Amino acid sequence: MEPLCPACKHELQLTEKGFHCAECGAQYAREARCPDCGQPLEVLKACGAVDYFCQHGHGLISKKRVVFVVA
Repeated sequence: MEPLCPACKHELQLTEKGFHCAECGAQYAREARCPDCGQPLEVLKACGAVDYFCQHGHGLISKKRVVFVVA
């Protein structure tokens, strides 16, 4: 399920920079959250790779499992 635009309530599309609403043209930042506890994840970038780490006991989180929310 895609998140909804806070302004017009249409589905947002995930882009490289965040979320975009095709209906009203709004842009929103995205935040990576842990799928297990819902807390924000630390983003680790090295050598072109992006990894996600949960500081609340869940360790490294696969990017396939990361939940992106409107920040």
